[in-house]
Amino acid sequence: MNTTTQLRQIARRLRRSPLFTAITLITLAIGIGANTAIFSVIEGVLLKPLPYPHPEQLIGVWHTAPGVNITQLNMSPSMYFIYREQGQTFQDVGIWDNGSASVTGVAEPEQVPVLHVTDGILPILGIPPVIGRWFSRADDRPQGAETVMLTYGYWRGRFGGDPSVIGRRIVVDGTAREVIGVLPENFRFLDLKLSLVLPFRLNRNEVRLGNFSYQGIARLKPGVTLEQASADVARLLPISFQSFPAPEGFSMQMFEKARIAPRLQPLKQDLVGDIGNVLWVLMGTIGMVLLIACANVANLLLVRAEGRQQELAVRAALGAGWGQIARELLLESVALGVAGGVPGLGLAYAALRLLVTMRPANLPRLDEISIDPWVLLFALAISLVAGALFGLIPVFKYATPHVSSGLRSSGRNTSQSRERHRARSVLVVVQVGLALVLLISSGLMIRTFQALKHVQPGFTDPERIQTLRISIPNGQVREPDRVVRMQQDMLDKIVAIPGVSSVGFMSTIPLDSDGWHDPVYAEGHDYAQGELPPLRRYKFVSPGLFKTMGTPMVAGRELTWDDAYNKREVVVVSENMARELWHDPAAAIGKRIRQTPKTAWFEVVGVVSDGRDDGIDRKAPTIVYWPLLFKQDVDNLNVMRTVAFAVRSSQAGSEGLIKEIRQAIWSVNSNLPLSGVRTMADVYNKSLARTSFTLVMLALAGGMALLLGVVGIYGVISYSVSQRTREIGIRMALGARQEALTQMFLRHGLMLAAIGVVCGLGAAVALMRVMSALLFQVSFVDPLTYAAVSLGLVIAAAVASYLPARKATSVDPVNALRAE
Repeated sequence: MNTTTQLRQIARRLRRSPLFTAITLITLAIGIGANTAIFSVIEGVLLKPLPYPHPEQLIGVWHTAPGVNITQLNMSPSMYFIYREQGQTFQDVGIWDNGSASVTGVAEPEQVPVLHVTDGILPILGIPPVIGRWFSRADDRPQGAETVMLTYGYWRGRFGGDPSVIGRRIVVDGTAREVIGVLPENFRFLDLKLSLVLPFRLNRNEVRLGNFSYQGIARLKPGVTLEQASADVARLLPISFQSFPAPEGFSMQMFEKARIAPRLQPLKQDLVGDIGNVLWVLMGTIGMVLLIACANVANLLLVRAEGRQQELAVRAALGAGWGQIARELLLESVALGVAGGVPGLGLAYAALRLLVTMRPANLPRLDEISIDPWVLLFALAISLVAGALFGLIPVFKYATPHVSSGLRSSGRNTSQSRERHRARSVLVVVQVGLALVLLISSGLMIRTFQALKHVQPGFTDPERIQTLRISIPNGQVREPDRVVRMQQDMLDKIVAIPGVSSVGFMSTIPLDSDGWHDPVYAEGHDYAQGELPPLRRYKFVSPGLFKTMGTPMVAGRELTWDDAYNKREVVVVSENMARELWHDPAAAIGKRIRQTPKTAWFEVVGVVSDGRDDGIDRKAPTIVYWPLLFKQDVDNLNVMRTVAFAVRSSQAGSEGLIKEIRQAIWSVNSNLPLSGVRTMADVYNKSLARTSFTLVMLALAGGMALLLGVVGIYGVISYSVSQRTREIGIRMALGARQEALTQMFLRHGLMLAAIGVVCGLGAAVALMRVMSALLFQVSFVDPLTYAAVSLGLVIAAAVASYLPARKATSVDPVNALRAE
């Protein structure tokens, strides 16, 4: 009999058993669909190469500085110039940074995302402009013409795709710039959403050591390895220290003592970060769901094969060999696997559309996730493997020669032995064990989420705090004093809006940026010659900011407008910094700190509670809060031109409040666009995005596993009751009580569940170590989670066992005694 004929017969048999076929296909569709969906995410995020020519040659240029406890250090301009001029392993190297800029004179003022690059960055990526040209060396020099490139989306949206935009001037941050090129539609710079690209225009003659504020990208020469490039960078680092002077108050020895070393990595790693750990954990857990589904289907096939005992016995008696019977049983299971994969693909597609709609904040390359040929091949592969996996069990049990002979003797007098139940029981134990592992993993993530929710982030009532950014370009207002007065005027206008209780502004929003780091020298603390003190986070804040954010003052006072306008040398520090340096927050008041051994001392006038600036799950950094306006040195007056306003109001997030804030700002300066308009609740939730995403995925996997596990137990007990009808009738005829019969089957289900729980606990302890990096203030062997999940699973198993066990009490002894 050929394969086509066998498939027709299989299809007819499946049509005659619609309930079995539907349950099997639904079970497989869930398992295959979930695995296909998560694989498509992994393929799009981790496996798919970057969309540039020869992406394997592209690297991110990072460094470490163990001397000052920095594991990932950016590039500096001094490094850039030396690497580009004297490097032997790079085709080219460049630095970049992203931010925002105001565009005026085109329509309404708008703040748009921009990319700042050196002239080599875009050629390194190898994506030529669709019209116009790249930046030249002349564009990137301080004395060169002011130029700008547009992204395709901005060109189409703002200029209607007009090719004559080349050569036109637009005003960016108060400076007229000539448009020289438009990037192609498929251009992606890592995962940034951009509108404009601007050249850095660094002045090599003014470069000093330090200023590690830029990210680096390089393209390796053909055949050069990452190790060879790292050795070349290590050779160039001492040259960079000797080629440029140290900043005022620092020395070259300080940079040498930082022990800066190369930390090069593939550019894709810059994009995906540590999300790979999360995705592979999820792939493993979703894979367990497929195994549970296969175990469930294998149990169904065992029941189905037992129903075909007489047919198989007759075929064996007529000379059908083991191989022929095994081939047909296996072909049926593989056909079911492939058939289940078809709706599974539909479920995967729907899940991916939902994922893209939700746009998890921590998931890069979302636009590159799709059902592509590799995903289709994966879906086909796991459908075939799943079909073979759950099909092998009935094959070994019912197609072997010794079993075939046993089938010939099947009939009324054949009892259901322990061996007949063993395969189904083992499958249920596997289901329960795997379900326990998945439920424990989701339980640990729930505990992690609860722990994160109890962390004090450094602000209160985030849903009542509206934030937005404005920037006053140097081209509009040059004098630092005028910048601060304009910012205060805006603050006064906003605080007058009905429903607004307080307003403040700052250089960076908590949880949104790692900000600016520099050393801080404390008076009374000895520093060896050339020693660099610990780096602290720098923030610049307005009066009223801490009140607006709900950040408690631990000691002292806030900064005032008099401090700013009189350029008083005063600061506020975080509580953890005060305790580190002076052991007690109250003792910090009156102490003095400074930025370098040559700059002025600043008196500590206040201490505020710590803020989780790097993420809710990260340690709170030590922070110095500087006044808005102060002399950085004798010749330079420091002022923050780009600030983020925080507005406390019960109307935060509403269009009405945002409209009134916009009008208040434009009443002071109509050329200032607003950007980054969102509530602190949005920022807070974004910081929990990775945990939330992992929690939801694991909860779904755990829920599916629990459902399949409970269905498996129900099926085994229900089948056991149906097969032991005659035995039940005899027991009842001999006077057995209904409660005793119910308890007999209930004990069977609980025994299977208990064995599965014990095996699952052992597996969970071993496997949860992999998840430990995703947990926060929760042990991977958390007793409460393990106990609660185990108890819950046993209760669910008891319910699943009790329902079919109750059927045993409704058996009519007379009819039961007549049953086969």
